[in-house]
Amino acid sequence: MIRLLLPADIPAAMRLKEAAGWNQTPEDWANLLALEPEGCFALECDGTVAATTTAVCYGKELAWIGMVLTAPEYRGRGFARRLMEHALEFLRGRDVAWIKLDATDVGRPLYLKLGFEDESLIERWAGVGVGAAGEDKPGGLSHLALDREAFGADRSAVLARLSRWEVASLPDGYAMGRPGTKAFYFGPCVCRTPEAARELLRCFLARHSGETLFWDILPGNNEALRLAREFGFERRRQLVRQALPGASPFPHNDGLVYGTAGFEYG
Repeated sequence: MIRLLLPADIPAAMRLKEAAGWNQTPEDWANLLALEPEGCFALECDGTVAATTTAVCYGKELAWIGMVLTAPEYRGRGFARRLMEHALEFLRGRDVAWIKLDATDVGRPLYLKLGFEDESLIERWAGVGVGAAGEDKPGGLSHLALDREAFGADRSAVLARLSRWEVASLPDGYAMGRPGTKAFYFGPCVCRTPEAARELLRCFLARHSGETLFWDILPGNNEALRLAREFGFERRRQLVRQALPGASPFPHNDGLVYGTAGFEYG
């Protein structure tokens, strides 16, 4: 039975997430439920949450699918496909122009069958915070116009929720970060210049000296890759960003994206 995912399901959803080895926290699930309560779905089997899928809408321009998870004991039964078809039907009802997701090797063949097309790679890098505290770069929710230019859609609601954790900003860009169950997550980070991205990264590395940080990078941004190597980050995993294209082009600028908001947000 497919039904809406509810706040009471978060512990069950966390068990699916842990089985996959992902980094999200209960707060991440709560964010998704708050942002799109009608777009988060569970497939219930034998009285338990056996699989999940979430779909966050950025207006009518774009939707992002994430958290496509199936419990190990229920894999191979087509649950992910059923949930994906349900989510796509929901998004068609919302009249969303473009739909995107970040596909693992396991999920990519299914998404291709559903009509998604490969758009770019996306890589997770990991490093360790280091550095003196120095001059911090505090900031609030800002640079929304810059973020829209980079991402291609208005994600102010997502950024407002993520800004409850950590934000740093400069005239030429901003960065955010939040806790994870495996590592602190650095991102999103959107900047006009690599110099701004370097300053913001240094700020977060100093704030979390000695901690492991995850950082999701679009490898088409060579400056972001250069910074990752400069500060000792190493590539951990590679996914494929995919899109179900709309009728008209989707303008965005990956060259401004120095770190994404996470596989579940884009």
